[in-house]
Amino acid sequence: MRAVVVGAGIGGLTAALSLHAAGIDARVYEAVGELKPLGVGINLLPHAVRELTELGLERVIAAKAVPTEALVYANRFGQEIWREPRGRFAGYRWPQYSIHRGTLQMLLAAAVRERLGPDAIVFDHEAVGADGAMVSFRSRATGETRGQVSGDIVVAADGIHSAIRAQFHPEEGPPIWNRRVLWRGVTEAAPYLGGATMVMAGHQDQKFVCYPIDPAAVARGRSLINWIAELRFPEETQWRREDWNRPGSLPDFLPRFESWDFGWLDVPTVIKGAAQVFEYPMVDRDPLEAWTHGRLTLLGDAAHPMYPIGSNGASQAILDARTLAYELATRPDVDQALAAYEGARRPATSRIVLANRGNGPEQVMQLAHERAPDGFAQIEDVLSREELEATAGGYKQLAGFDRDALNARASLSPSA
Repeated sequence: MRAVVVGAGIGGLTAALSLHAAGIDARVYEAVGELKPLGVGINLLPHAVRELTELGLERVIAAKAVPTEALVYANRFGQEIWREPRGRFAGYRWPQYSIHRGTLQMLLAAAVRERLGPDAIVFDHEAVGADGAMVSFRSRATGETRGQVSGDIVVAADGIHSAIRAQFHPEEGPPIWNRRVLWRGVTEAAPYLGGATMVMAGHQDQKFVCYPIDPAAVARGRSLINWIAELRFPEETQWRREDWNRPGSLPDFLPRFESWDFGWLDVPTVIKGAAQVFEYPMVDRDPLEAWTHGRLTLLGDAAHPMYPIGSNGASQAILDARTLAYELATRPDVDQALAAYEGARRPATSRIVLANRGNGPEQVMQLAHERAPDGFAQIEDVLSREELEATAGGYKQLAGFDRDALNARASLSPSA
């Protein structure tokens, strides 16, 4: 069996590695001329780290990532709403990692070349459409036709602006913007809260998120902090696709965070310390009723783009890739395998997309803001322990990383 994988992002590269490990030939076709370590930080939840570990990648990732010890939710005054241990510190068999997205992508690409061959990733091949298990490509650099490539299956992992998804859903139009914009940057600073804590502070209309992503900085007694500042804009504000991933301007958002010095974290100083800031609209798409069209299926952001809430984007793409390879390797034919893959992954990710629109586990921050906008003496006066635990535990179950269930679940490695 031969798979054509469209897109060399985290989902596409993990798909190629997973297919190869399952005995399926794969080749990846990427639109850009070369991969560069772009982006900012991401989180890998324990269920995703399990899959990468079973692909033999845990050691190389551990060398470049920070194992998250705790997650803290706080209000806009820095008062703690909820704290919980994470990864192995919470009893999982696998850690939770924070890592630079570009670093992870380059590690995955190196593994693909090492295992599948130096020509396993083909560059400057932008997908323009598919016919059955045949994909048509063009050069992004010149616009010239690159011809067609066929396989036994096509895995469309070409992102939120997927041309292949658009072919089957031409009515969708651009992604759906929720009136919120994220400014993201990376700043080296002194460690906070022990040096391995992920923090989310504020509420749904004004939020600051940060976590350390570089173990080399930790070894120097410092912290390379990935941070996100988020604001909601009025209804009349217009969004254009060209705003995506463009350089951001401090005057557009920094004044709203100037007073956010919590003592244990000086938010404005962290923001000002970034060498570069990028601006991202918070967008997603409505869940689809089908991912699979004959021998072609969607994966990752092409299938289920979601708000970056609950640290699920990259992790869910990794789970897609591993599930797809497992089903192809263990089902009697391709059609049954693709149906089983979609049956396992589409409903699960659709629920996450919709839950993230309702703030996911971060809803406790919104409730604390609504019930105590000027702060609180103790969180129990605002939110009961039962409410907090139910929100945190419910989202873990929804997103597939309930500790006991994950620790007990069978492997997605076909040979296990």
